[in-house]
Amino acid sequence: MKIAIANDVAMAAEALRRVVASTAEHQVLWIARTGAEAVRMCAENRPDLILMDLNMPELDGVEATRKIMEQSPCAILIVTGRPQDNVNQVFRALGAGALDVTATPVLQGQPGGDSELLAKIRTMDKLIRHSGGNQAMAPRTSLAGSNPAAVADNADAAVPVTSLLAIGASTGGPVAVSKMLAGWVAPRGCAVVVVQHIDEHFANNFARWLGEQLDMPVRTAEEGDELAAGVVLIAKSNDHLTLDQNLRLRYDANPKDYAYRPSVDVFFHCVAQRWKGAAVGVLLTGMGRDGAEGLLAMRRAGYLTIAQDQASSAVYGMPRAAAELDAAQMILPLTRIGPVLRSTLGSRT
Repeated sequence: MKIAIANDVAMAAEALRRVVASTAEHQVLWIARTGAEAVRMCAENRPDLILMDLNMPELDGVEATRKIMEQSPCAILIVTGRPQDNVNQVFRALGAGALDVTATPVLQGQPGGDSELLAKIRTMDKLIRHSGGNQAMAPRTSLAGSNPAAVADNADAAVPVTSLLAIGASTGGPVAVSKMLAGWVAPRGCAVVVVQHIDEHFANNFARWLGEQLDMPVRTAEEGDELAAGVVLIAKSNDHLTLDQNLRLRYDANPKDYAYRPSVDVFFHCVAQRWKGAAVGVLLTGMGRDGAEGLLAMRRAGYLTIAQDQASSAVYGMPRAAAELDAAQMILPLTRIGPVLRSTLGSRT
């Protein structure tokens, strides 16, 4: 795989170059010292993957990601020193089309840091190959950030869950989920579960960030949790989130060779097989095909299924796959999905 590096810190760029060069299957295509240089070099010589820093001169990593996805799209992995200290920037970058985020372990002196980064790169390689290459990442309208809203503590601990909103997302997903659910408060008895492709080390940050955007409490799903009325539960592990026969949330490493972790397909299939109440499945922007077959299973089980349309997707991969399988009863722009949820599931607002 041809890999580019965008980082203005010489020590960091060299450390990343050495990690990539230590393998036989990857090569460093170029190194950019500014965001603007990364945009120009990507247009002239597009790599398979860019390791993109957040803080760079001229253009930061967020704007560089946005321009690259508009002009010469390719897979982008945000690699930055302390992503937990740059949560808003990270999610703006993910909303602009970056695939994932990871720390720069080579600068933190962590044992095994090189192997962790290489494992992340191998995962990106699988995603690219499974999606048919970077040609599948056609430029789309980037998603803008949303304004934080106060979190309302409307969790109904004693209310039985009678309806379920299951959401799957990948590239561009965090901002898409935020925009879709903005201003909505789930009605009594409605639970929300989000399976977002994101590194497990950043799942808690995602839950905190999303909670700042919504009028519902948001937290990560723990092993053995019951579905919670009025709460948005986020998959927190690289293992797959499942729903067991007792309707408790579990994490399962199998299938181990599946590129998408956690898998939207796995959770959607569980909903189709085990959930007996009302349900809606929504598949949002993302690279690859994860979620399409699971959404089809939900449709065949009699549930309403929705896929995001091409124009509003950061990357029209997962929703496209759902459309090709006729898995989605409705294909809608992001701004119209929320009103459909309100009319189908109801709302407290």
